[in-house]
Amino acid sequence: MSAALVFAVFAVTLIAAAVFFLFYYQTWRRERELRGPFPKSWRRHLESQVPLYRILSKHLKQALEQRVQLFLAEKEFYGCDGFEVDESVKLTIAGHACLLILARTYSDFDDVRSILVYPDAYHVRGVQSDGMVVSESHEIRAGEASSRGQVVLAWKECKQAAGNPHSSHNVILHEFAHQLDYLDGTADGAPPLSGEQAGHWQHTMTKAYEDLRHSLSHHHKPWLDPYGATEPAEFFAVLTEAFFQQPGHLKDEQPEVYKALQGYYRLDPMNLSDEPAMP
Repeated sequence: MSAALVFAVFAVTLIAAAVFFLFYYQTWRRERELRGPFPKSWRRHLESQVPLYRILSKHLKQALEQRVQLFLAEKEFYGCDGFEVDESVKLTIAGHACLLILARTYSDFDDVRSILVYPDAYHVRGVQSDGMVVSESHEIRAGEASSRGQVVLAWKECKQAAGNPHSSHNVILHEFAHQLDYLDGTADGAPPLSGEQAGHWQHTMTKAYEDLRHSLSHHHKPWLDPYGATEPAEFFAVLTEAFFQQPGHLKDEQPEVYKALQGYYRLDPMNLSDEPAMP
């Protein structure tokens, strides 16, 4: 066996051993974290600031608490523009974000590393180049997500979402839906799926997206927040908001879309009090 081949085998073995160690270390660390008690004060905060928590079955409440516990242990929070991120802020954001993985695996949020929180909608300046012409853009945003594992949120918008559980907008759900969309490497409106589920998703969402755009182009009352017609990635994020905030409306208007989301999120927001916890 040549020296180069020996080195290659050694390198592959070393990488495999490192991956194996990291996986089991992470599993061990999370199991250790979950052996600790879930503070009563955290539970009271979820009751007051995460409306859906109040109607969850006992098993789903426990599932949400475990995900919140890991989320707060692993994610870094940063206050921006002088904003102070306290325990209340962290719990409100974590509680809403973890609804998306309530019946999914917690590892769906492994790539989320940091949450930046502004006190209110924030100003973003960008520079665009078109050949010889360079232009500057200015935007006011309430939140954004990045493929680098960063989520930015405006706290004022987060508080409004916590106080209006049936409104069409929830910035936390929206931005963390983008993070799920990024799991396959790009935000294109289709989170990682396979087989028959992927086929159903593609057919259903394409038809619904075009239906929404058609309604808007003909000045009809849309069945979804018009922002969802911007692009497929925003369509998925806005649909996620509707799925958790206004499930009855979405199911009535787009039953196949509701079914596709139900399959992806592995739960039915209209029947959370009896829903068994999923692994």
